[in-house]
Amino acid sequence: MSLVRSETARGVATLTLDSPPNRNALSTALIEELLAALAAADADDAVRAIVLTHTGPVFSSGADLKETAAAIGSGKPPITRLGDVLAAIWEGRKPVVARVAGPARAGGLGLIAAADIAVCSTDATFAFTEVRIGVVPAVISTTVLPRLSSRDAAELYLTGATFDGPRAERIGLVTAAVPAEQLDEAVAGYVAALVRGAPGALAGTKELLRSRRADTFGDEIRAMTALSVSYFGSPEGREGMLAFREKRDPNWVPDGAA
Repeated sequence: MSLVRSETARGVATLTLDSPPNRNALSTALIEELLAALAAADADDAVRAIVLTHTGPVFSSGADLKETAAAIGSGKPPITRLGDVLAAIWEGRKPVVARVAGPARAGGLGLIAAADIAVCSTDATFAFTEVRIGVVPAVISTTVLPRLSSRDAAELYLTGATFDGPRAERIGLVTAAVPAEQLDEAVAGYVAALVRGAPGALAGTKELLRSRRADTFGDEIRAMTALSVSYFGSPEGREGMLAFREKRDPNWVPDGAA
């Protein structure tokens, strides 16, 4: 039985966490399937964007604690592979949109923070529960801490307190929190915009967003000028400018895209 379902249509790969009996806990099996699905979507030239969603009422309850307790002696609990999933989302060439229609805890928040865009329902709840079971939110900090202010991170990491969708939006964990009945429409709106972007430009922009700044302002300007010139002169850049002048869609926009 598959724990991660994958479907591709109109330039969008939808990856669905499908393990509701354990609240989409991050087991080794689910993590391996998610890694494979992410790799396949990233390698598929027909895919412009990835949506990460879930079945059941819970987005993800975090690490599979039952499996972790049984495996801890072997040194290979599920957490040893979670970082690979976060890296696949964070560093992948395709923009990832997280669709969060229910609670997320601990490791599940790492997935949400890794996504380029995250949309949740206002009634979704979140918590960094690690300290309450005697561990620390170490691996997920690689994606979570760049999103949060130090004050918000300290409060929520140390207390393990539960917070709602609007708070998640205010602190930058998610891009937007919308009423549950508007969630799919909001996700579709972001996806419709993403698939109109050129594949190479989307990948380059993701890399730009993650890159370290140069040592000096002058070095930064020179590097960014060279990067801009290279993209204007690329096949995508030339096609994009030609399509703009001819008032048509560029050749990378999938058929049927809004």
